[in-house]
Amino acid sequence: MMATRLVLLDRDGVINRDSKQYIKSVSEWEPLPGSIEAIAQLSQAGFAVVVITNQSGIGRGFFGVQTLAEIHAEMRSRVAAAGGEIAAIFFCPHRPGDGCDCRKPKPKLLELAAAEFGVALKGVAFIGDKASDVEAAITVGARPIVVGDRAGELISDTVERCTDLAAAARLLIAEIETA
Repeated sequence: MMATRLVLLDRDGVINRDSKQYIKSVSEWEPLPGSIEAIAQLSQAGFAVVVITNQSGIGRGFFGVQTLAEIHAEMRSRVAAAGGEIAAIFFCPHRPGDGCDCRKPKPKLLELAAAEFGVALKGVAFIGDKASDVEAAITVGARPIVVGDRAGELISDTVERCTDLAAAARLLIAEIETA
């Protein structure tokens, strides 16, 4: 049996447009150009695509778990329409000061994904756009890849950077095709 090939994705700023006012409804959820197709391509290439996301808007009372489920159903539907699949979504509903053990940069959500898929996290790509994503990846031995406009200002030169999720997907798919 072939081992599961896992890729972890942050949501806001990687898959969809981020907002300082939070994404509080399906109508506010707007995928970034090429992101849906990139997830489909990763899925078609044999990756189990898992979303790891902080959603403190729940803890702040801006939206509820049901609304988040509706947003994620829309995201999954669009990926499915493009021929792909999001295998799982793990989220932290807490505010930064709540002292939980699941809010990135803490590694619990990544560890839950690894346990669910029976995969060691060493070398698994975690594509994010914030320092908390990189820190969580490094903590568990995963491979951080930073995307987006702020990638250059966030992290040291040792962390891989791609312009967007589509570029990161091309990189990962090319690596398995040449392996």
